[in-house]
Amino acid sequence: MEDKTFNKSNFTKNPLPKGEYECCTFINCDFSNSTLADIRFLECEFSGCNLSLVKLTNTTLADVKFRECKMLGLHFEDCNEFGLSVSFDNCSLNLTSFYKVRMIKTSFKSSQFQEADFTECDLTGSVFDNCDFSGATFENTIIEKADFRSSVNYSIDPERNRIKKARFSLTGSVGLLDKYNIEIDFTN
Repeated sequence: MEDKTFNKSNFTKNPLPKGEYECCTFINCDFSNSTLADIRFLECEFSGCNLSLVKLTNTTLADVKFRECKMLGLHFEDCNEFGLSVSFDNCSLNLTSFYKVRMIKTSFKSSQFQEADFTECDLTGSVFDNCDFSGATFENTIIEKADFRSSVNYSIDPERNRIKKARFSLTGSVGLLDKYNIEIDFTN
């Protein structure tokens, strides 16, 4: 399937047929609780879609853009790791797992990652622009050269994660000291 637009399609009742989708656009579609297993998406865009609890077993996501999508509880570690390349703009990725996923130079913009799991994920050079990480887990995560300057609510232990050359704002740097349970006063 090439260059096709799917608008307001409900894939919860009639699943998206397995195959390869290239340069396709999905607008306001509902995929919730369905499966995208073994489907290949190449240079596709999802806009305003509900992908919550979708099964991603061996799903290929190559140069795929997600905009204003609800993506709760996804397991990106189940995707086909070959060629995995995604970007997120204004998406809700709460309770999502990126366990051991390699997401180098990925763009995350204005998105929520509350209670998300980035354990052992490689986020080298990624940009987190205006993202919320309330309760997110960073454990043995590689965030070297990543940019967190405009993001909030992260708690990252520099001793348990690789953070060399990562960028943080002064106020956000408090998230690097959470384990010490100290209070920092920025008024003086």
